[in-house]
Amino acid sequence: MQYLREHHVANLATSGSGGPWAAAVFYVSDRFDLYFLSARTSRHCENIARDPHVAVTVQEDYSDWSEIKGLQLEGVAGELSGDDEKQALRLYGEKYPLVGTISQAPSAIVRAMARVRWYRVTPKRAYFIDNSVGFGHRDELDLGLH
Repeated sequence: MQYLREHHVANLATSGSGGPWAAAVFYVSDRFDLYFLSARTSRHCENIARDPHVAVTVQEDYSDWSEIKGLQLEGVAGELSGDDEKQALRLYGEKYPLVGTISQAPSAIVRAMARVRWYRVTPKRAYFIDNSVGFGHRDELDLGLH
């Protein structure tokens, strides 16, 4: 989806023993799947380990309600390994070249990358909000799950 390719930050909502939580994560998409990296010890990743159900939004910061556009989705998230992890790194490196050329990155980035894990959000339902069509206009997107 072009909207996902054109944006960089997703708001990831999780729930855990401490209640609901939201975190902004840089992401890359492959169709509607979202990939991000984060520390296992972050609150959102600890929540995902306990309960993989998540909600995600991607949007810009608008000052005019009639211009609001964005994506809302619900799905499941999980930590990646093996070929899935390699796929996430390849996709992420295409969107964020610093990650793709980690051997040439500053040492602080290399150290930070060694402490994170890769995650994927697989959507079960997704909606595109477009107030330019009409206030509150929302279309459910075909994720090709049927």
